Amino acid sequence: VGDKVMVLARSGLWQEVVNVPASQTFPMPEGMTFEEAAALLVNYITAYMILFDFGNLRPNQSVLIHMAAGGVGTAAIQLCKTVENVTIFGTASASKHDSLKESGVAHPIDYRTMDYAEEVRKISPKGVDIVLDPLGGSDTSKAFNLLKPMGKLITYGVANLLTGQKKNLMAMAKTWWNQFSITALQLLHQNKAVCGYHLGYMDEEAELIRSVVAKLVNLYSQGKIKPKIDSVWPFDQVAEAMRQMQEKKNVGKVILVPEAPKEESKKAEN
Repeated sequence: VGDKVMVLARSGLWQEVVNVPASQTFPMPEGMTFEEAAALLVNYITAYMILFDFGNLRPNQSVLIHMAAGGVGTAAIQLCKTVENVTIFGTASASKHDSLKESGVAHPIDYRTMDYAEEVRKISPKGVDIVLDPLGGSDTSKAFNLLKPMGKLITYGVANLLTGQKKNLMAMAKTWWNQFSITALQLLHQNKAVCGYHLGYMDEEAELIRSVVAKLVNLYSQGKIKPKIDSVWPFDQVAEAMRQMQEKKNVGKVILVPEAPKEESKKAEN
């Protein structure tokens, strides 16, 4: 009672009182804010496991990170920086490129105005060692083709199914139709790996998740990772918070809090 904890749950967290199993709670390390704690678990567990458990990231390798300014993207960039001499390619709209360069992305690419696969090939003709794919559809095929021999593609989302403010069924059907498919024999000839990851289906793997969180807390305590907060919104502004993400304006995490930060408490902190 009274412990400050981070919570991992599939849903039901946008409320003032939350009830979760103790096994889904993790003590917050010293010095961590509640906003950072809210931003840590889902994104950093995902980024850590796809980069290291599936991706086997090692020194001198190259990684392509899509949606590099988003929650998993910023986590993945920071985690790549914990390995020596990793070259990071990151796709994001042009307005976010300066921020990405500051955070360690060697080659930001504006996916809206350029063919990112062509841009990667210009700099690295053989392609990259790891592609993190949250997009799905035809982008997964492009990712697979961008891999070097012994390269790894880790798909962990289908953002292309979300096509704007309203669901466009034709666009969704097209994405589904273009979804990447490969046989075991083709993999054998290509010397490449394809992995799929979804944290939401790891409910039974409590010990595995706990070991990953322990590593992340250790990295946080060493100052090697720090959740990037884009903005903080009270519950009654949830629509504006969602719009911030929908319009792709955020760099880092959009955080919800039960009520607006009080001016008095801000002064007290100062």
